[in-house]
Amino acid sequence: MNETKSPTFHIREIPIYGDAILAPMDGYSDWPFRSICRELGSAMSYTEFVKVEKILSRSKEPAKRLYFTDVERPITFQIYGDDPDLILKAALKIQELNSDIIDLNMGCPAKSIADRGAGVGMMLSPLIIARTFKKLTSALRVPITGKIRLGWDKNKNYKLIARIVEENGGSLIAVHGRTKEQRYAGSADWDAIAEVKSLVKIPVIGSGDVKTVADIDRMKKYTNCDAVMIGRGALANPWIFARLDREQVTPGQVQETVRKHLARSVEFYGDEDGSRLFRKYAVQYLLMQTLTRETRKQILKPMPSGEFLEMLNQIYAVTA
Repeated sequence: MNETKSPTFHIREIPIYGDAILAPMDGYSDWPFRSICRELGSAMSYTEFVKVEKILSRSKEPAKRLYFTDVERPITFQIYGDDPDLILKAALKIQELNSDIIDLNMGCPAKSIADRGAGVGMMLSPLIIARTFKKLTSALRVPITGKIRLGWDKNKNYKLIARIVEENGGSLIAVHGRTKEQRYAGSADWDAIAEVKSLVKIPVIGSGDVKTVADIDRMKKYTNCDAVMIGRGALANPWIFARLDREQVTPGQVQETVRKHLARSVEFYGDEDGSRLFRKYAVQYLLMQTLTRETRKQILKPMPSGEFLEMLNQIYAVTA
């Protein structure tokens, strides 16, 4: 299919077909959900982020987080840390797992990460970011990209960081139009995303407040960004990647996606963990606010995947 149309943009020499991408989200963009979004039209895949110290330890967690299948390509491994040398060691190690791209997370606002100088905490240390990108882009064969916010609280230094990423060999920058302090509240600043796009020559992905299909085109037009990243907006509506708003999705499409997603979750994590971890997606797919309190309680009860699917089918029969 890709041969018949032109790429939307390139990350160095890698062609990207499409302009809507599932955002990396800790606890959500695992392989089962990511693969569903990719099939529905997400233009590329980002893994959940992995701490560099975990990659360099004997932990089994990175293997689970960095798992992907070839149909997801191009695949971006996202990592985070605060020490340029450890980040480089970890990146060299995971490059051998055949990722297409490695992305440095400089946007996570979680206190446990940001307060130690990782995630958005890195934005407080522009020189460390410069040193990190210089080391990574000099030593690795794959493109290195970065994901940022507008800055740490009132110190909005996103323009400086964007220039540093580009000047030190970065191949793309994704910008979430909020500060660390805002977390996910308030409105995303699309003007700031537009400023970054006008400042650098590398591709820019905009992120923040894309909730409908119209928002995808609106953000692209407003900011001139190359693509948009969709996070929370995709949880209740992964069909946004197929250019469908939630009210356009039929009960049959929802049921089919639920069955497929639950099966993949069980295949990936085993029956007990797969069913448990799938529940948070089920409550989104079913638009929980439309269900009774009793039904909500039922969905959140532990049960084998077969029983869980049967119960979901009964709920659909009533609500469809």
